[in-house]
Amino acid sequence: MKNKIVDLFCGCGGLSLGFEQAGFEVAYAIDVWERAIQTYNYNRGTEVAVCKDIHELTDAYLNELKISGEIAGVIGGPPCQGFSKVGTRDINDPRNHLYLEYFRVVENILPDFFVFENVSGLLTLSKGMFRDDIMKRCRDLGYYVEFEEICAVDYGVPQNRRRVLFVGMKKGRFRFPEKQDEIITSKDAIGDLLPLTVENGLDDMHEYAMEPQNAYQRQLRANQTQVANHQITVHTQKTIDIISMVPDGGTIYDLPDEYWDVRKYRKGFERMPSTRPCHTVDTGHRNYFHYSENRIPTARENARLQSFPDNYIFLGTKTDQYKEIGNAVPPMLSYAMAKAIKEQL
Repeated sequence: MKNKIVDLFCGCGGLSLGFEQAGFEVAYAIDVWERAIQTYNYNRGTEVAVCKDIHELTDAYLNELKISGEIAGVIGGPPCQGFSKVGTRDINDPRNHLYLEYFRVVENILPDFFVFENVSGLLTLSKGMFRDDIMKRCRDLGYYVEFEEICAVDYGVPQNRRRVLFVGMKKGRFRFPEKQDEIITSKDAIGDLLPLTVENGLDDMHEYAMEPQNAYQRQLRANQTQVANHQITVHTQKTIDIISMVPDGGTIYDLPDEYWDVRKYRKGFERMPSTRPCHTVDTGHRNYFHYSENRIPTARENARLQSFPDNYIFLGTKTDQYKEIGNAVPPMLSYAMAKAIKEQL
C-alpha cells in the first residue's frame, strides 16, 4: 500500500510526526517560516521540508508527485488566525484564503485521502461560508468528506485544545477514532521535569527530577536521560508576587480588582490546573503559569502538554520555540487520526 504523504503548512512537524509514528513517510513538506523548517529537518536528519511560500509550489512539480504514484495523502493546517474566534475574524483576511492553495494541491495530486486541520472558528465564520465551500470543493473532486470538532484531551493529550478536522477519502467515509476514557492532567504531563529557579534554570539542558511517574511520562521520555528546551524565564519580583496569589488552576478573577490594570485581559494571570488537563497551549507564553511554580512554563513543558517526545528538539530563541510548539498539531492527536486512516484504507 502507498504510504507517502505531503505536509502543507508543516510548521515544526507535529502533524507529520503523528503520521510517521503510524507508519507513513513524508515525501515533501513546506512552510514559509524558516526557523520551523530548520526544527522540522533537524529532528528528521534530512532536508525533506523546504522553506517556501505555497504560492510558489508549481502545478508542474505537483504533477510530478502525482505521476510518481507514491503519494497516499495530503495533510496540513493553513494559518488559522483569520478564522480564530480570538482575532478579528475578518472575512477578507488574506490568511483565510490560504485554504484555497491547500485544495489546489489536493486537486493536482488527487491522493487517496487528505486531512485538513484548523480552528473551530472556521465552521461559523461568515455563517459557515468557508465550511460549505470546503465541503463542495472536496465533493466536486470525488471525495467523501467528514468533519468534526475534536478536543485533543479525548486522544491522550493533556490539553483542552479544540480544533476542527476535515478528512476526505476516495473510497468510503472516514470514521473518527473512538475517544479515550483516560484523562491526562497537567501534572501527569510535566511533574517529572526539574523544578526551576533563577539559580538552576538558566541552562537549556537538565536531568529529570525523578523516575517517570506514569505511562505518559515514560512514553514521552523516549529513553532520554536529559531534557532540552527546559529554560526558565526570569520575571520581575512584582510579577512573581502577583503570580503567587493565584491558586492552582486559578485565574485573574482570584486577584484583587486593581490587578486588572496590569493585564486588562481575562486570560491573564491564569495557572494551569495540576489535577486537570491544561487549557490550549498558544504561541505566546506570558498569559498562563505553572501550577505550582511562580513562572511561565518552559518550552519543554509546553511541548509535553502538546505531546511531543523529549527527543524532539526545538531550535531558535525561546520566543521561536514557544511559537513552533504553540502552532503545532499535537502528535498524539495526529497519530490517532493517522492510525484510523491507515486501518480504513
